[in-house]
Amino acid sequence: MRKLKFILSGGGTGGHIYPAIAIANELKSRFPDAEFLFVGAQDKMEMQKVPQSGYAIEGLWIAGLQRKLTLQNAMFPLKLVSSLLKSRQIIKKFKPDVVIGTGGFASGPLLQTANTLNIPTVIQEQNSYPGITNKLLSKKANAICVAYENLEQFFPKNKIVFTGNPVRQDILDVDSKRSEALSYFNLDENKKTLLVIGGSLGARRINQLIAKEIDFLRNNNLQIIWQCGNLYMADYKQFSDVENVQVVSFIDRMDLIYASADFVISRAGASSVSELCLVGKPTIFIPSPNVAEDHQTKNAKAIVDKNGALLIKESDLDEKFESVFNKLIHDENLQKGLSENMKKLAKPNATKDIVEQIVKLIK
Repeated sequence: MRKLKFILSGGGTGGHIYPAIAIANELKSRFPDAEFLFVGAQDKMEMQKVPQSGYAIEGLWIAGLQRKLTLQNAMFPLKLVSSLLKSRQIIKKFKPDVVIGTGGFASGPLLQTANTLNIPTVIQEQNSYPGITNKLLSKKANAICVAYENLEQFFPKNKIVFTGNPVRQDILDVDSKRSEALSYFNLDENKKTLLVIGGSLGARRINQLIAKEIDFLRNNNLQIIWQCGNLYMADYKQFSDVENVQVVSFIDRMDLIYASADFVISRAGASSVSELCLVGKPTIFIPSPNVAEDHQTKNAKAIVDKNGALLIKESDLDEKFESVFNKLIHDENLQKGLSENMKKLAKPNATKDIVEQIVKLIK
């Protein structure tokens, strides 16, 4: 059998990168001698994260449009033409069987070029409200794998496949890793653990909240693991000197961090929401209001509306945080209900189901 070849593109944030890596890993386990190439934006985090996962990557000179008049926007047409030309070179040279896009700027020119060259394309949309890149690409895509229902208003109905979001396979069974996790993070098994995650880049408002509420949280006999993001590490690392608090910029072992957690405070990026549904820990979502189309609020509401999590808007944090958090940690029935309802929404086979759609397109 000839060697299969796949190009994957997605980036800008972990929410686009990690799904692409999960899909590549699943394809590789089915086709061990297949060849893989990633395409990203040349100054974004995928240029580090993808090689760390063992895959080659090429960078395009591309960035998104800003919402105001900037030099960046004036450069956009030039960057777009440059990226379309480079995408054409990459595809002609690599000759992929299928091209897969998981969102982010770089996937736009790449999948657009694949469509014009009649190479099958698959879009994986993580959010409950699609970004502009995927909306534009959907008209020509062969299959669109989605994680939320009711996306017919954005995508051609006959191409939509409800798969869920790809997640790291190592988080499928975190309960069995509890004791390993407690020793890995040097935690006290007699205390409950609060995990605070602001997404791959960190979250300024969540960091401000935890800094302000640190004594309130510790007075509830909690130990805290606080992922603040690389951007903010210098501002908050001194809190690691506080007893029962660990501040980290980035978490490599997400499986163990989830295994150790009893409660979670999190942004509502699509990948985080999908992972948290699998692990089913009682969660308070604080969606970022600064993302396109407010899709984090929509992601969180899809869970909250089915009684799977709690939600506090950023604008309500000062007023509501302590009362909502108090209720969560002192009401065991609430905790149990949230966990059970959240787990019902999980899609543990998402990555395999997406790969099924890709395999169907191999000529």
